[in-house]
Amino acid sequence: MVEFTTEPFELDTFPEHAAAARKVVDEAGLDVLVGPFGTGAEGEAEQVLAAVTRLLRETLDAGATRISVQVSLLGEEGGTP
Repeated sequence: MVEFTTEPFELDTFPEHAAAARKVVDEAGLDVLVGPFGTGAEGEAEQVLAAVTRLLRETLDAGATRISVQVSLLGEEGGTP
């Protein structure tokens, strides 16, 4: 599982860097959950790691000035190991 936020935050619009991040996780086929403080995405380990690499590159290219990322290994039932 990966959880991430991109900055700068924009309250009135959906910034290009946020759209780029969402596109990456969608195209990677991850299960996505958007929350008030960030976005979570789950999938197989290699699938998530490949998406994180692409997410970092593409969101920075789209204008992100900061990306916070947390990667967690989940057990088979979706909980922590």
